[in-house]
Amino acid sequence: MKAVLNAGMAWARRHLVLFGAAKFLAGLIIGFGLGVYFLPILTAEQGLDDTQLASLSQTIERQGTFVRDLEDSDALHWGEGKINVSDKKIWLEGKIAAGPDYRLYMTPKFVQTERDFLDIKDQSVQIAPIKAFENFSVDVPMGVDVSAYPALLIWCEAFGQFITAAELSDMSS
Repeated sequence: MKAVLNAGMAWARRHLVLFGAAKFLAGLIIGFGLGVYFLPILTAEQGLDDTQLASLSQTIERQGTFVRDLEDSDALHWGEGKINVSDKKIWLEGKIAAGPDYRLYMTPKFVQTERDFLDIKDQSVQIAPIKAFENFSVDVPMGVDVSAYPALLIWCEAFGQFITAAELSDMSS
């Protein structure tokens, strides 16, 4: 009887340790994943205020619209609002879904899927990382002719995920 009890206790200790280790590893993996997602949200920069938006509106040369219902947009990957372009700045009057490692690209054509963007990514120009998720503003790098690109797109570099895109039109037309 004592041998059976000792064997049962040994089995329980071994499985308890394995169960504890599995819980610990699962916690680390989940914690890391949540950290990758939430860290950019916690460290996001403040977006433009109404005064700054009004000041920039004097310089708009081209404009597009982010909408939520693009083919590869979904509940976690979306943008909405007006995206404005001047020769020196690109800014959003709206919101994008929060996430890590977003980049703004100017593209040679309007696309609305991950696959289509990957086909033209090498022909696109990365403008800047996006550090705010509402009313963001980025500087256009020297030497980039924004009039040469009919569209722009937000891409998550960390996960290779399409976020949103907009076709641009001239404000003079």
